[in-house]
Amino acid sequence: MSQNLAGLSFEDALEQLAAIVRQLEAGQVPLDNAIALYERATALKAHCDARLRDAEARIERIRIGTDGQPTGISPFDAD
Repeated sequence: MSQNLAGLSFEDALEQLAAIVRQLEAGQVPLDNAIALYERATALKAHCDARLRDAEARIERIRIGTDGQPTGISPFDAD
């Protein structure tokens, strides 16, 4: 469970997170293992959140002119 998260893709982290949730929801995990799984899930969630923030920062928004044609691109602005 101590796998480094730095090289983990968003999709792989999300898949691992979902698997942990299924295990915990099943209620068949001993307490010590459940705590370790919860800690791993917390780290995976933080990793996924960071990857999403990074992706959002790279999104570019296309501006459309009055003629309906793209006039340029600008950085994504979530606000």
